[in-house]
Amino acid sequence: MIYTYLNPRVALMGAGCVKRIGKQAKELGGNKALIVSGKSRHGEELAEDIRKIIENSGLKAAIFAGAEPNPTDNSIMEGAKVYKKEKCDMIVAVGGGSPMDCAKAIGIVVKNGRRINDYEGVGKVTKGIPPLITVNTTAGTGSEMTRVTIITDTKRHIKMAIVDSHITPDVAVNDPELMVSMPPELTAATGMDALTHAVEAYVSTMATPTTDAAAIKAIELISKYLRKAVVNGEDVRTRDMMAHAEYLAGIAFNNASLGYVHSMAHQLGGFYNLPHGICNAILLPYVEMYNKQVCFERFANIAKSMGENIDGLSPEEAADKAIGAIKKLADEIGIPSGLKELGAREEDFELLAENAMKDHCRLTNPRNFSKEDIIEIYRKAM
Repeated sequence: MIYTYLNPRVALMGAGCVKRIGKQAKELGGNKALIVSGKSRHGEELAEDIRKIIENSGLKAAIFAGAEPNPTDNSIMEGAKVYKKEKCDMIVAVGGGSPMDCAKAIGIVVKNGRRINDYEGVGKVTKGIPPLITVNTTAGTGSEMTRVTIITDTKRHIKMAIVDSHITPDVAVNDPELMVSMPPELTAATGMDALTHAVEAYVSTMATPTTDAAAIKAIELISKYLRKAVVNGEDVRTRDMMAHAEYLAGIAFNNASLGYVHSMAHQLGGFYNLPHGICNAILLPYVEMYNKQVCFERFANIAKSMGENIDGLSPEEAADKAIGAIKKLADEIGIPSGLKELGAREEDFELLAENAMKDHCRLTNPRNFSKEDIIEIYRKAM
C-alpha cells in the first residue's frame, strides 16, 4: 500500500503570526488578492484588517464579504464574479470554515469554469485553483489546511463534498490572538467539530500510524483545553493549544478521511441550514456506539486519551468509557442535548438517511450502516 499525505506548503502557528501573511502573499507571486470573509460585521472587520496587512506589503486587495454560515452554490458564483471583475490573481480567506470553504470553491470556479455543482465528488478539479492563503479564526473545522470544501446545493438542499488535492491551501495561518473573540457557544461547537474529526479519522478504515498520532494528540489536547477555552476565551495559551489541536485533527482527517457522523451531519446542515459543529457534536456519541462494535481497542485508546481510567476493564467496557467521556464533555460545554432542540423532524429521517448513504465521508466509516441503522441513530439523537 502506498500512502500520500496532503498538507499545506506552509503553516504559520502562534500569537502574531498573521502579520506575516503579506510576505507569504508576495512569495506566492500574487499581485491582487480577493479577501473572502463572512457576512457579519465581525467578518467584514477582519477582512479590513487583512486588507491593511496585504496592502502594507505592497500588494492590492479586494473584499468579498459574502460567505454564508453554510456557503451555497449561489454565493460561490457571486464571489467568482467579484474575483474576475477585480482582476485578482490570488485568494485570502479569513474566518471560520465557511469563508475557507467559500474561498476554495471560488478558486475552483475561476480556474476551471462552469458551476461549483459540477465538481461534487473526488478528484474532479483538473486545473487547480489560484494561490490560496487561509487565515483561521476558529479552532475546529480544519478547513484552513484540508483538501475538502463543503458547499450547499440550494436546489437539492444537500451539502456537496468536493475533495481534491488541488484545493489544498498554500499557506494556513492559525493565530490564537484572532480566536480570543470567539463567544463560548462557537468555541464549544468548533471544538467538538475538531474532536469529531480526530475520532472519525482514528477509527477510519484509511487510518495510518501517521494519522493515528495526529488524531490521538488532538483528542488529548481537546480534552484538556476545550473546557478552559469555553470558560475563558481570552486565555491566549489555551486558544493556542486548541489551534494546535484542531490543526492536528485536520492532518488526521485530511489524510484518513471521516465517517458517518459527517455523512449524517451534512444532511442536517443542508436540509435545515443548521450549524455543522453542533450537528457533529450531537451525533458523535450515537454513531460511535454503533462503530465501537468493530474496533473496541481503538475506542479504549480514545478513552485513555480523554483522561479516563481504563485499568482492569475489558475492551468493550473501556470503549464505553470513551462514549461516556464524549457525552460528558459535550454536556459540560453547553452543547444542545438532542436534534429536537435544533428543529429536526422524524418525518424527514428517511430522506436524510438516503442522502447520508450517498455522502463521500461514509466510505471510510469502520462499519457499514443500513438505511434503518441511520434512521435509528437520528431517532436516538433526538
